[in-house]
Amino acid sequence: MLPTFLTLILLALQPVCLLYTRAVMESAAAETARLMTTTTAEDDDLKEFTRRRLAAVPNVSIFHAGGPLPWDIEFGRAGAGGVSAVSVSGEVKPLPVIGAFAQAMGGTAEGGYVELKVDVSYQSRPEWLEGDYDSWIAAWD
Repeated sequence: MLPTFLTLILLALQPVCLLYTRAVMESAAAETARLMTTTTAEDDDLKEFTRRRLAAVPNVSIFHAGGPLPWDIEFGRAGAGGVSAVSVSGEVKPLPVIGAFAQAMGGTAEGGYVELKVDVSYQSRPEWLEGDYDSWIAAWD
């Protein structure tokens, strides 16, 4: 009875860790995308901003493998449409029971790691908003 109970707890533990990591990744990417629309900061500064938020993920391989630097962070600057995009990806080492299933399904990379990836885009100027800054100021003259 005890081995069955421990196996069930082990099976429930990994999804909770993955969901937590993914939630922190999505939050960090969303905050960075919003920041990109309001600042002219360099990409290195934005990556540090994102890594600071990703520090909430424990440095344990079932949450994220490799520490704070192996996060892959990519940016898409706001163009004419005003859409900023941030992509954050990292690797997780699955627990042995789940790792066996992941390898059987072909969902693992080199070394048995599973990649987690989050893409967030943020539109700084809604489609319904008309005019530009000069026309807004002219309304108050």
